[in-house]
Amino acid sequence: MEYGRRRRQLLRVRGRSIAWVVPLLLLVGIVLLDFNTVEQFRIISWIVLVPGTAAAICGVWTTAAFSLVSVVTYVGVDDAWPEQYKAGLADFVLVALGGVLATLASAVRVRREKQILHIQDIAETTRRTVLRPLPSHWAGLEHAGVYLAADVDARVGGDFYDIQPGPHGTRVLVGDVQGKGLGAVETAAALLGTFREAGYYEQDLTVVAARLENRMLRHRSHTAALGRGDRDRFATAVLIGFHDDVRDAVEVVNFGHEPPLAVGPRGVRELPSGDGVPLGLGDLTGGLPPLHRVPLAADETLLLVTDGVTEARDEPGLFYPLAREVDRAVTGDPRRAEPGRLVRRVRDGVLRHSHGRLADDTTVFAVRRLPEPVGEAPERGRSPT
Repeated sequence: MEYGRRRRQLLRVRGRSIAWVVPLLLLVGIVLLDFNTVEQFRIISWIVLVPGTAAAICGVWTTAAFSLVSVVTYVGVDDAWPEQYKAGLADFVLVALGGVLATLASAVRVRREKQILHIQDIAETTRRTVLRPLPSHWAGLEHAGVYLAADVDARVGGDFYDIQPGPHGTRVLVGDVQGKGLGAVETAAALLGTFREAGYYEQDLTVVAARLENRMLRHRSHTAALGRGDRDRFATAVLIGFHDDVRDAVEVVNFGHEPPLAVGPRGVRELPSGDGVPLGLGDLTGGLPPLHRVPLAADETLLLVTDGVTEARDEPGLFYPLAREVDRAVTGDPRRAEPGRLVRRVRDGVLRHSHGRLADDTTVFAVRRLPEPVGEAPERGRSPT
């Protein structure tokens, strides 16, 4: 479908479609060639290609018009030849029937494209509901994120991220729901809803973590009661707390997720790894993952990714070397530690490494503190957004 959209853009000039030019040039070319070939080699019947071409790139009415013009042109050109060299009735039937079939094919294609565009609109709305748009400078943080669905037409999957400011600081959540499809999307939406509430009201990050674990269990129980195969679904996630009064450290709770990277002018270092089990599997260990308080300098950016990044493979099957590539990038230019530039660098690197073939949904999210809190006082006193 992405190819179809690019094709339509190429066939437009100043917002107006010029797709009709292609079948028109083909029509004129066939007529000129027919008049310039020998009598024994008539090609006027090739005019059946004109409505066929129109069916592939034009609308239904344009295709029908070219079908009619092709029949009329065929009759006119064929009558201009002496009787013994005329193509005859059989070719006339071919051109007429080809025009009818081309018109029907165009109608089917246009209807299918409208259906797919409608589905994509629904998917885009769903994506914006789950991954709500965030200002690039918000809640005292500067951030950038990119989400690439493995299914390019669906545009939505189980990866999720969000920022929630509140009276107890700003919380960040990045995660990846096991599995694909609408079940993964529903799970991500459920976890984000709980995070937005708990992240605002709860003072302790461990309580937010407990609320997320309970929400995962409740959601899984509900979907299982409906007879759906979500009984064993889980999600990896990283929960991060930024305190307003502690500007040189952050709190981290890691539910079996890829460890965050602290990226700055001095290089790359790995934060605590996923020493806890994923959300929904806490009963296996009898508790939640530990809370880590880790130093974070003012010029360091936290880089969080899902396994679509770290498990991206090239043709020989080698994984994408995230830490090495990021370290090389910021060593060459420390400004690449800025969230926007860092996210673009990782995104381009993953696509280049995998040759654009993503085996899993891919999320890249980078966040760092702003030099000074911006506009936080009004936000802290309001209800959660």
